[in-house]
Amino acid sequence: MSAQAKQDKLIDPALLEILVCPVTKQPLTYDQEAGELISQAARLAFPVRDGIPIMLIEEARDLENG
Repeated sequence: MSAQAKQDKLIDPALLEILVCPVTKQPLTYDQEAGELISQAARLAFPVRDGIPIMLIEEARDLENG
């Protein structure tokens, strides 16, 4: 992975501290390799594009079904 690609997948730690799952309001974990914010409670993965979390439920990937 190029340095720019790694940079694109970074997310500000201060932002991560205040973000919660829009479904459950529970904390999220960041999977830098996949570029996703994970809600274990809702079993959803929200994409991060160009360092911006996309917190729309319709954009989330269902972890139950891959």
